[in-house]
Amino acid sequence: MAVAESEFPLVSRRRRRLSRRRVGSALAPYALLAPTAIVIGAILGYPLYLLVRLSFEQYGLFELVRHKGTWIGIHNFRTIFHDSQFWHVVARTLVFTAVNVTLTMILGTAIALLIARLGRFMRLLLTTGLVLVWATPVVVAVNIWRWMVDYEFGVANWTLTKLHLGNFIHHDWFANTWEGFGVITAVIVWGAIPFVTITLYAGLSQVPQELVEAAQIDGARAWNVFREVTVPLLKPIFIILTSLSIIWDFQVFNQVWIMLGERPSPDYYVMGIYAYVTSFRSNEYGLGSAIAVVMVAIMMAATVVYIRQMIKTGEVR
Repeated sequence: MAVAESEFPLVSRRRRRLSRRRVGSALAPYALLAPTAIVIGAILGYPLYLLVRLSFEQYGLFELVRHKGTWIGIHNFRTIFHDSQFWHVVARTLVFTAVNVTLTMILGTAIALLIARLGRFMRLLLTTGLVLVWATPVVVAVNIWRWMVDYEFGVANWTLTKLHLGNFIHHDWFANTWEGFGVITAVIVWGAIPFVTITLYAGLSQVPQELVEAAQIDGARAWNVFREVTVPLLKPIFIILTSLSIIWDFQVFNQVWIMLGERPSPDYYVMGIYAYVTSFRSNEYGLGSAIAVVMVAIMMAATVVYIRQMIKTGEVR
């Protein structure tokens, strides 16, 4: 009994140490993330607060001079929600985003599968080309594409004509909305493919070859192996890439604005363009802020869906 009583303090101290270690382990991730969260909050939090506050105010040129808006509550939101053009822009942006994300994911996946089958030299060559595309600044890339489809000097027009695919001399791609959005989509997908391709290729390199070989021995074709083996293993990567692509493509601005010479017609309005034009062309800063708030809300909803899908994937695993 005397020995047992002398051991109780030691056991108690060990329990306290284990308890402290558990608490420290639980708090360690939050401690590591805290500096980044503080910086992001300082950089984005205050501007977002100003944007939301401005969306509830009447803020035009007169208020801009006074540096003080007039509180009008949800009047700006009522105005945009009762505006048919706003809903046309929202629908156009959703369709535009869906097309861009779908093409980016399909082409990026196809190129990643191609890289996985190439030899070392060709793989290095193709990967280098993708990195150079990804490293090209957006403004530079859009201006190059704009020159390629130029009305008078477009090399794309000349090439298509020389290939006898039609008469594209002095062809204005942006006179027709479908053709114009086709060119803009090509620019966006071209710039987004490298990130998707390289990320998926990195994921493909981690797929166990034993599973692939086992499926092939069982008689599964290449498509079945990809669908039943590769896709389930890379599902978290597909979710991340799709979610990021939705967020990026939904807020597209430079590609549309620069490609159309900073004078887009209402037929080319997407959410980013519509908010900018309403704010700085019509001088309705409160109304433009309300449009931007709705835009942020939609992107936050997409982010919530992404997080839920990631949690479900982790639970399944």
